Amino acid sequence: MKTFYLLFTLFLSLVSTAHAESFNDVFAEFKKSASPEELYTFLYAVPKGGDLHNHSTGSNLSEWWYDEILEQEKNGYIYYTKVKINNCRPYGTNEFGGSPYLLLFVNIQDFEYNQLDSCEQSEYKRIQDLNEIEKQAWLDSIRLDKDSEGRNEFFQTHWERINSLMANPYMQVNLIVKNMQAFGAEGMLYLETDAGVRGYVHPDGSPFDEEEVYQLYLDRFAQKDALASGVTVRLHYALLRFLPNAEDDLKWMYEYVATHPELYVAVDMVGREDNDKGHPLRFLSTLRELRHHYHDVNLSIHAGEKDKPNKNVRDTLLLGASRIGHGVNLISDPDTLLLMRNNSYLIEINLISNLLLEYVDDYSQHPFPEYLRIGIPVALATDDRGMWDSNMTDEYYTAVTNFNLSWSELVQLGANSLSYSFLDEKTKQQLLDEYYQRIAKFEKAFSQQKMASLSKVKPESYSFACKQFSICR
Repeated sequence: MKTFYLLFTLFLSLVSTAHAESFNDVFAEFKKSASPEELYTFLYAVPKGGDLHNHSTGSNLSEWWYDEILEQEKNGYIYYTKVKINNCRPYGTNEFGGSPYLLLFVNIQDFEYNQLDSCEQSEYKRIQDLNEIEKQAWLDSIRLDKDSEGRNEFFQTHWERINSLMANPYMQVNLIVKNMQAFGAEGMLYLETDAGVRGYVHPDGSPFDEEEVYQLYLDRFAQKDALASGVTVRLHYALLRFLPNAEDDLKWMYEYVATHPELYVAVDMVGREDNDKGHPLRFLSTLRELRHHYHDVNLSIHAGEKDKPNKNVRDTLLLGASRIGHGVNLISDPDTLLLMRNNSYLIEINLISNLLLEYVDDYSQHPFPEYLRIGIPVALATDDRGMWDSNMTDEYYTAVTNFNLSWSELVQLGANSLSYSFLDEKTKQQLLDEYYQRIAKFEKAFSQQKMASLSKVKPESYSFACKQFSICR
């Protein structure tokens, strides 16, 4: 039976490949005549595989955060945000979470607010009480919405502002489900995202038990609205690799992932690569020790996300990673580039992220098409799409319009995002089968009816598409 199932899956893959090749001409002709709105609608409706490079807290749209904050009042959580600076502290001192004192729109919980003196309390407002101007400024404070903003704004202010919002497990899991629903509407089947079980607190500041949080994930993802999204979800445990105690954190995470395989599928080593304290070889001996005791723990590691050439992608492979996040400067390391051709490593490509964080000045500098067309496995991913105010369709639209992707290449990108996922083999095959079936159905409908087949498709797009593509909804 297993042999039959594998042969049937191979047959479906071959049939889908043949169909994709025959649909190449249809897609090429469509691209020539389609308006931007028509192309965007087409790509929104295209069946997609998965998002393999996704940070859950960075993937929440500002409006989702706001709505969920108000919803969490029923669970006893009240949030305040900093709307003014009354010079209550000497310059340079930090408040909760290490946020700089002179930073507006830092968010704190009610129990933290009650620990402040009256002067500092006067700097904060309940988020429910913001006026319209303050609310808009708050929404804009956690996304890159200005041309002057870039890498430093993202790394040094956005996360500090979100601050205590990340310590509520109910909000965390509800927003993951919100992402599942939005991705499902775009035709996506699978999501791997970073989410942990440590650091969560009750409204009074007392800590959650780790297993209680884990069970909360399991229960929430099994609810009807999550299942109705059609998106399967698995989690990574993210290691902020430049911290002083990162080796100890890695040991704990590695064991946790190994012992909670129902939901956790990998450790993801994250953090800005231009902080050299998190260099890959720092963790080589720790990982070799861990592999003496644990099995089936996958590694996905950010590497090659740096302006100047280095060997970090090669060193990351040495650590045991099978997926590379970003990989932009791999193009400057020819030996490793050759190693990754037609091999079992995947690069998670984040086009919008790399542009907005200034790792490329424009898309003509991006090595993605070179990787794709010399046989390095790649897949498109959204990274921190809430902070870009974008979606997966924006990644597809960017790739198609800047690099003239063929239909076969689009289909392969989606298939790669499932084939190189960290899912168990049975679930992976089921999603691949469903993906190819959806692709075949889409091709048939569009071949027969063209845009009429998409008449019921109503794309949901955000400010990134409006600014970059003039597609405003």
